[in-house]
Amino acid sequence: MNQTYRFLPCLMLTAVLSLVSTVSFSHGDVQPQAVDVTGLEPLGEDWLEENPYRGNTKAVEIGSSAYNQNCARCHGLDAISGGIAPDLRYISVDLEGDEWYVYRVREGAIRNGITYMPRMGDYLSQEALWAIRAYLETLYVEE
Repeated sequence: MNQTYRFLPCLMLTAVLSLVSTVSFSHGDVQPQAVDVTGLEPLGEDWLEENPYRGNTKAVEIGSSAYNQNCARCHGLDAISGGIAPDLRYISVDLEGDEWYVYRVREGAIRNGITYMPRMGDYLSQEALWAIRAYLETLYVEE
């Protein structure tokens, strides 16, 4: 038997496993983790335009945990991106940064039909997402 044909089943199996692992680890299949926001002031249903938890120690604590559970996989530990997603340390700590943040967490990021970031506002409460923003503000780095 020709050597090339002998390894063909192994090559095909490797190709199939590579494809399956790529699909199973893609971002679109990640299930966001619930966030316990006990201790934070409830914000209601209507989204606020500005971070109500800016400088709130409890919110930063909750936000740190929530970020590590839901965001660090793509945005990196301590928001230091490894290139998969934007480095969140550079979001300005003002109304303009809040507006960008709200838009992105509510709308997500989809390019060419591929989900790069799910619409986190569909999974996490406003309180949880503003707590994450409060945490990110403690990591801010001026460009």
